[in-house]
Amino acid sequence: MTVKISLLNERLTIQKNSVTVDSVGNHKNEWTDYFPCYTYAAASSYQQKEQQAAGITVSDDELVFTVRYCSELANLDNTHYRVMFRDEPYNITAVDRMNYQHKSLKITCEKERRDS
Repeated sequence: MTVKISLLNERLTIQKNSVTVDSVGNHKNEWTDYFPCYTYAAASSYQQKEQQAAGITVSDDELVFTVRYCSELANLDNTHYRVMFRDEPYNITAVDRMNYQHKSLKITCEKERRDS
């Protein structure tokens, strides 16, 4: 499957989780920008899904991003990386390597919930 370049019209940034040490020696996890690229974003399903979380009904915003394969994304996983799309963080739930043809990746993500 070849990726049509004209469909890759949205910008996203892959962020990497890293440990930083402050001046006192405390270790802290931080997300740092790792790799910007263009993507085709699509909803993963046509049904609006909702869940009950702490007595509040919240929607599950799930997107599938299709990006061109590159060596920087060869080790992409859901533990060490996340996606920033339109200034919103998305946790990676699955990475489809498209039969390992090294042409494209499909990254399934869900919107990160933030505590208010």
